[in-house]
Amino acid sequence: MKPIIFSGILCCCFFTQLRAQHHESSRFTHADTLRGSITPERAWWNVLHYAITVKPDFNSKTISGSNTIRYKVTSDSYPAFMQIDLQEPMLIDSVLFGNSRRSLRFTREGNAWHVNVPKQANHSEGSVTVYFHGKPREAVNAPWDGGWIWRKDSTGSPWMSVACQGLGASVWYPCKDHQSDEPDQGASLSMIVADSLTAISNGRLAEKTGGNGFTTWKWQVVNPINNYNIVPYIGKYVHFSDTLHGEKGTLDLDFWVLQYNLARAQQQFVQAKQMLRAFEYWFGPYPFYEDSYKLVESPHLGMEHQSAVAYGNHFANGYLGRDLSGSGWGEKWDFILVHESGHEWFANNITSNDLADMWIHESFTNYSETLFTEYYYGKEAGTDYNYGTRKNIKNDRNIIAPYDVNDQGSGDMYYKGGNLIHTIRHSIDNDSLFRQILRGLNKTFYHKTVTTQEIEQYISRQSGIDLSKVFDQYLRTTQIPVLEYSWNKNKLRYRYTNCIPGFNLPIVLRKGTLVIRLTPADQWQTIQVDKSLKPLIDKKLIDRQYYITVQGARK
Repeated sequence: MKPIIFSGILCCCFFTQLRAQHHESSRFTHADTLRGSITPERAWWNVLHYAITVKPDFNSKTISGSNTIRYKVTSDSYPAFMQIDLQEPMLIDSVLFGNSRRSLRFTREGNAWHVNVPKQANHSEGSVTVYFHGKPREAVNAPWDGGWIWRKDSTGSPWMSVACQGLGASVWYPCKDHQSDEPDQGASLSMIVADSLTAISNGRLAEKTGGNGFTTWKWQVVNPINNYNIVPYIGKYVHFSDTLHGEKGTLDLDFWVLQYNLARAQQQFVQAKQMLRAFEYWFGPYPFYEDSYKLVESPHLGMEHQSAVAYGNHFANGYLGRDLSGSGWGEKWDFILVHESGHEWFANNITSNDLADMWIHESFTNYSETLFTEYYYGKEAGTDYNYGTRKNIKNDRNIIAPYDVNDQGSGDMYYKGGNLIHTIRHSIDNDSLFRQILRGLNKTFYHKTVTTQEIEQYISRQSGIDLSKVFDQYLRTTQIPVLEYSWNKNKLRYRYTNCIPGFNLPIVLRKGTLVIRLTPADQWQTIQVDKSLKPLIDKKLIDRQYYITVQGARK
């Protein structure tokens, strides 16, 4: 009867998931589709470069500026319109075409603007310059809610920035606001600010000009960059620098902090070199040598802004002084410095095409915390840290969200995702190969946007294990597999329950020179185990290495 009951449970779960999916789809609007999908008005062109200029007014909390969008036509047949995104209440003033500066007609549909562009030949290049102004959405609790940040530092001086992941860069500047299309040839950001302030952005300072009480700071990146990563930092900053002799040569390190925090920053930011050494070991060369590495003090906790990482952790170890793992190891390093910089490899180098696949960014970067701990304090310390973060897992909903509607899944993409990677690592049972896979991901998908299928298939192919059902289990359900086992003298009986059909996570257990390999399925299996290996079938040992529930008893 058990197989029949099991099938009934599966059917019940299947129809429950269908109802949940219907509920999910019904809560999305046409505006969500315009923002989250590749519409016909987006599909025919590919962004080559953004040249953004912005002038903020601190007192009125308004901005004005322009963005010259250079693009390449990728289709012979396309609609007469180009979709440009700029969120309410921001306004587009005008759109000019190419060098002719011909004024183009446009209409608005919520946050999407439809610009009537001239017909161009396939593979040709063009440009539009979009002039805009308005009072952008203000971030009340950045970086979680997102928007423009208007703050004063402790001396009363203006301190401005932006945090807009998920919400989207179109909250403050006009762009093609979809993760799948990064400007292939980079971007520039010119900020026009009062002479008394300093303006910093991604990449390297290209030009600084002044007049009439204002200074224009132009920064530029030469590598592809996510829209939400292009941000201004404006305030009373001071600068110090260093270099790292890394895998690709000399990497310039720059640090920008408020004047009164200079001494604290110089002491705390020595960890930047430690972080880079550890991550170059695990993930391969820092992906943006041409654009340098920067930490910039920000008026919010932190974000992974490419080559200009936002830092607001108060120059202390832990996460605002706390160890999120409870293991003690998280108190030994600066969480924001390590985590947000880890995103340079996973989020900025490798970017998910759709916001729904943000686990690619957050799960690997969460696991980078474990790898950093392991690099400096040993493998058991890393495992302690990883295991300790499990208490933060909620299993409230799937990690992968619905596609094409600009939605993201459960926050479990952090801790559950990190524990998934830890689990897969132990199934592979070859740390040298595991490291090759991490480095191979960053080399194979260097400066690319990807789907979850590409990442999942790469790991399966390189590991030699079909992990498709493992990814399905952890990313597309909230069920945590149960490993059931029992002993009858030296015979071990075991199986998986609470899992999808075909779930096949291998279990490899080691202690000293002893090793045992199990291949559980959803049917009972029985094997003879030498009595010297019986101590390996230990709940605590299994639990620390695999994110599964273990139920068993010795006889």
